Amino acid sequence: MKAMAMSFLLMCLVLVSACGCRTIRPPAGVRPVERQMRVTAYCSCSQCCEWKRDWLLRPVVATGPNEGKPKRVGMTASGTPAHPGTIAADATLFPFGTVMYIDNYGYGRVEDRGRAIKGDRIDLYFRFHRTAMAWGVRKNMTVRIWYPPGQAPPAASAR
Repeated sequence: MKAMAMSFLLMCLVLVSACGCRTIRPPAGVRPVERQMRVTAYCSCSQCCEWKRDWLLRPVVATGPNEGKPKRVGMTASGTPAHPGTIAADATLFPFGTVMYIDNYGYGRVEDRGRAIKGDRIDLYFRFHRTAMAWGVRKNMTVRIWYPPGQAPPAASAR
């Protein structure tokens, strides 16, 4: 009986850790803004995040001005680990901490940015490359946006 209970507890812990179980909700008392956006997906792999391994097998940035510099795989630009619910967005339009709701994905928080993420475009994080590729590119999706308290939405977006 005790072994069965321990097995059940272990299985529950595995499921909880696999699901992420991070709760992201909009800030209380803040009204959402709706925008039509292009929504894409990414994961932590070298294809999605432009990194490669150097001759010592360490991850490094593969292209751009930081080429060859160490890459912290799985870490966002805000310094948090990437997890389901992480969104990469244009930091000039959507500051870190902005909460968004995307149909068929759920709530997410802007914690990352990308070189190609400009204007009304966001990139959703998925754990697996195949899931990110299955999401694909979805144009003109209605996204509900809650800016952090004290942050006003920008007057016009760069399209």
